[in-house]
Amino acid sequence: MTLVGGTLADLWRNEERGVPMAAFSAAPFIGPAIGPLVGGYISTAGWRWMYWIQLILAGVVWFLITFTVPETYAPTILARRAKKIRKQTGDIHYVTEQELDTRPFSERLTVFLIRPFQLLFRELIVFLISVYMSVLYGLLYMFFVAYPIVFEKGKGFSPGTTGLMFIPLAVGVVLSAVCSPLVNKHYLKMVAKYNGKPPAEVRLIPMMLSCWFIPIGLFIFAWTSYPHLTWVGPCLAGLPVGFGFIFLYNAANNYLVDSYQHQAASALAAKTFIRSFWGAGCVLFTEQMYERLGDQWATSLLAFIGLACCGIPFLFWTFGARIRANAKYAYGGDDNTSDSDLEKVMTQQLPHHDMLDLERARSYVSNP
Repeated sequence: MTLVGGTLADLWRNEERGVPMAAFSAAPFIGPAIGPLVGGYISTAGWRWMYWIQLILAGVVWFLITFTVPETYAPTILARRAKKIRKQTGDIHYVTEQELDTRPFSERLTVFLIRPFQLLFRELIVFLISVYMSVLYGLLYMFFVAYPIVFEKGKGFSPGTTGLMFIPLAVGVVLSAVCSPLVNKHYLKMVAKYNGKPPAEVRLIPMMLSCWFIPIGLFIFAWTSYPHLTWVGPCLAGLPVGFGFIFLYNAANNYLVDSYQHQAASALAAKTFIRSFWGAGCVLFTEQMYERLGDQWATSLLAFIGLACCGIPFLFWTFGARIRANAKYAYGGDDNTSDSDLEKVMTQQLPHHDMLDLERARSYVSNP
């Protein structure tokens, strides 16, 4: 989950990344939406079969990723290319910037492990976007508890039938993913408007438009969940929620990647870390929350939280550029490399003749 965003940033330019990012964003939501539908019926064959199916699918995906997905990380590709040229020419001066890094591996590993937490707690953009995505992920996992409460306990449905109630949620996810080419088309217009270099905040436009779908769907789910009312209301409430999920998640991923391109994997790792913790923690108190507040007000509380989070994209639309300008780790453009940790180490520690080698490495990176 943390590496895919960095891989997409490696493979596609900003203006090309919209549709691939939408596909990536849809996966974490369409999977949990389909899971209860399939699991509700597989569980009749025994709970072990639910894990066997996951193990089989994971094994197939692991095989495909391991043996079909090539390396995309530019420094690794350049290091392999430099090694090949050194072997062919016998000239040891063909090197990359990373190979001139004099720090021990343990020190570099420490930097890599700490960097996501530095971004999470020292970068306002990463922190608030991570909080917003955590709220969304928590809502999704709360549905796993709320749906059985509303449909099984309230309406007497079986686990299999309750799983069918997730279909509108999955349909909403698919519909929003289908709309991603339209969003990307609009982004291309913005690229042309800004002469090929639009600000990262352009990615927030779909977020500002779609953030309202989440509270709308939750309010519908809340006040149509009475046991004496038809199942259609709370079932169809999943449609706007699923539709809003992907627009928000896709826009958030693109905004983080555009704002922290050279730190994209770390920024997404920070978001995934807090999001996963919150998603796992929410299910621990959801049932108690519904018992104490009631089905209607428990879901309404979630809707009000989602409504409050709608201010986050508008905040960054107004102040995002200013925040990025003063941020330590924000991406400053292709030519802005002087603030990187590696650059500082090179400047402070390397003697003059090694600095010449570093300049050669830069030239090689720029003109492979």
